[in-house]
Amino acid sequence: MRKIWRAVDLFAGCGGLTAGLKRAGFRVVSAVEIDNLAASTYSSNHPEVNLLHKDIIEVQWKELLPKGGASIDLVAGCPPCQGFSRVRRHNRPFAADDPRNSLVEQYRRIVEELEPLAVFMENVPGIERDERFHSFVARLKEMGYTVSCETLELSDYGVPQRRSRVVVLAGKGFAIPMPRPRHKKKTVRDAIGALVLPRKSRNRLHRSVTQHDETTLARIRAVPKDGGSRGAWPEDLQLKCHGDCDGFKDVYGRMWWDEPAPTITGGCINASKGRFVHPQQNRAITLLEAAMLQTFHQRYHFDLERGRYAVAEMIGNALPPHFSDRVGRCIMRALERRRSG
Repeated sequence: MRKIWRAVDLFAGCGGLTAGLKRAGFRVVSAVEIDNLAASTYSSNHPEVNLLHKDIIEVQWKELLPKGGASIDLVAGCPPCQGFSRVRRHNRPFAADDPRNSLVEQYRRIVEELEPLAVFMENVPGIERDERFHSFVARLKEMGYTVSCETLELSDYGVPQRRSRVVVLAGKGFAIPMPRPRHKKKTVRDAIGALVLPRKSRNRLHRSVTQHDETTLARIRAVPKDGGSRGAWPEDLQLKCHGDCDGFKDVYGRMWWDEPAPTITGGCINASKGRFVHPQQNRAITLLEAAMLQTFHQRYHFDLERGRYAVAEMIGNALPPHFSDRVGRCIMRALERRRSG
């Protein structure tokens, strides 16, 4: 009889991690998310999951167990990472002062209380320099987990964007290998090249295009197609702030069709926030294109009740489902090997 492997998703967001774990074959029984919009979006896509819509500090471990009290095989989650990110750190070697950084300790608490067979945590590069992260890894080892920790580039694993992440995998007395890289990277064309023009789409996320003012539109039109940058602007379109600052050279840049996209962030539908202009069309990418570059299915539902930028933030914060699927399959194979002896 096939074993049902049960997982919980901490800091679930809009459900990218859960979507991938379900594709891999896990039954996600419980999840935790404090944000109202993210929780609503999560529930609309994963109605079978027991979603605890509250602060994780208030979560008791028994609330995460499925009905009947069966044990949890996998605790997975992505604690909020803003304080560890390179931008928030201003390239300094230590984390920014952000109260969300301490949520790693809540993740550790849940692991200590549930004692799952496996643990999967993902975060931004920079977290590995923080003492709270070192304490978390040390505690896992004290509890008898075999811990692997690597910084992975997600475009090596079938995600059509450059996105570097720290991944922790831990098995209770057994090792869980990291997924193997793919030989061929997925590209922007692979992800969104077949989409119709936004005005012809019936998908609400695709139809709702950022409305640029005439000056911004002139700047976008002046960027060469397929990977061009603002370096091609004539002098009359250049911004003084760009001349004063040597950084952020990707702003107003176009994506390349045949390369992975840049990291999809919460500003992904704003041309002034990065290389988020469509490779061919004179506009920033749509919410649907952002979601597909994050490997969400076209039919994944995003709640627009708080507007487009709130949805963009959810999409940018998500763990790409394809990557969590790849990791989930590695975890499941390790669990099956342990079970079979």
